[in-house]
Amino acid sequence: MNPDLDALKPYPFEKLAALKADVTPPAGLTPVPLTIGEPQHAPYPAALEALVAHQQEMARYPATTGMPELRQTIAAWATRRFGLAGLDPEAQVLPVNGTREAIFAFVQAALDRTRPAKVVVPNPFYQIYEGAALLAGGEPLYLDCRPEHGFRPNLDAVPADTWREVQIVFLCSPGNPTGAVTPLADFQRLLALADEFDFLIASDECYSELYLDEAAPPPGLLQACAALGRHDYRRCLVFHSLSKRSNLPGLRSGFVAGDAALIAPFKRYRTYHGCAMSLPLQHASIAAWQDEAHVRANRDAYREKFTAVTEILAPVMDFPAPEASFYLWPAVPGGDDEAFTRALFAEEHVSVLPGSYMGRVGADGSNPGSGRVRLALVAELETTIEGARRLRRFIERQSTRNPSC
Repeated sequence: MNPDLDALKPYPFEKLAALKADVTPPAGLTPVPLTIGEPQHAPYPAALEALVAHQQEMARYPATTGMPELRQTIAAWATRRFGLAGLDPEAQVLPVNGTREAIFAFVQAALDRTRPAKVVVPNPFYQIYEGAALLAGGEPLYLDCRPEHGFRPNLDAVPADTWREVQIVFLCSPGNPTGAVTPLADFQRLLALADEFDFLIASDECYSELYLDEAAPPPGLLQACAALGRHDYRRCLVFHSLSKRSNLPGLRSGFVAGDAALIAPFKRYRTYHGCAMSLPLQHASIAAWQDEAHVRANRDAYREKFTAVTEILAPVMDFPAPEASFYLWPAVPGGDDEAFTRALFAEEHVSVLPGSYMGRVGADGSNPGSGRVRLALVAELETTIEGARRLRRFIERQSTRNPSC
């Protein structure tokens, strides 16, 4: 077997299962999972209808490049959403089976093992960035996302000699788990660094359509390119998905867009990889990308949950004001995220994810995820509110037992 497999760390949910393995929660309380970022809102109905209407096309092999109609729909959506001069559906867009698959595959295709191969990863982070780097023979370089930098990576922490060894920089905006949004100025600063030190930028924007201020949609990497007149999107790729936007995580549908000089070899890699999207899924994707009404309704539903949960938890927990995504990133009383998670499950049958499981020890010797938990507000409103109420009850009970917490 590939020896690089031994470098992979246990996935956060494996560690969480082990943490709770010998704990028996109260039988009289229904479980409230606030762990996995799997949307529980109803999937977009027109997409499901398209799946059924085109089910006979399962009898045909799909092309790696996807249907022209799908690429054209994606290009039109991205151009509208991010104010682009345009995207070439033939050369600058590639449909993929969700961002997870595409991110992993892109690193395997892009990384050059014959020279220093550092891959910049925001810390804490979505574990696929790290796993993809390790299995491609790269070395993750963790950039801490701490409160003093708005929970965004601190680009100034990287010296010039280190930048020269970087091949790929991962961004995640809106961020998982923090919900922080990267401003255009940060994107443009990174573009200047990429030009100076010759690295690629991979921007994971799968939460871009879940934002709280309807008048302020999060900017994207291609938008930053366009503002600088870089309409070839040189060195840049963005990754988008229907999982969160349209509540279709099981569809496994998204796209990669950007620099045609990167898309072409990636397309060749994927031809051998054998990961073309089935035709019924492509038809469903076209339906989803063409409609915005259901996405606005989705944002309304998350906005209602954020408002309700913030009102319940703000008196007992400290967390950054969420800008986007469907996560809260609160600090835990007492500072021990594992102990907090275990005790909360034992007493209230509520599951959260320890923040330390999503981070790594950084240059200063500490894990920026430690002392926090990630709350995924993906369930329906009533369930989410019930989880927040139990969480507050648990904290208030803890503070009575130990006033120092």
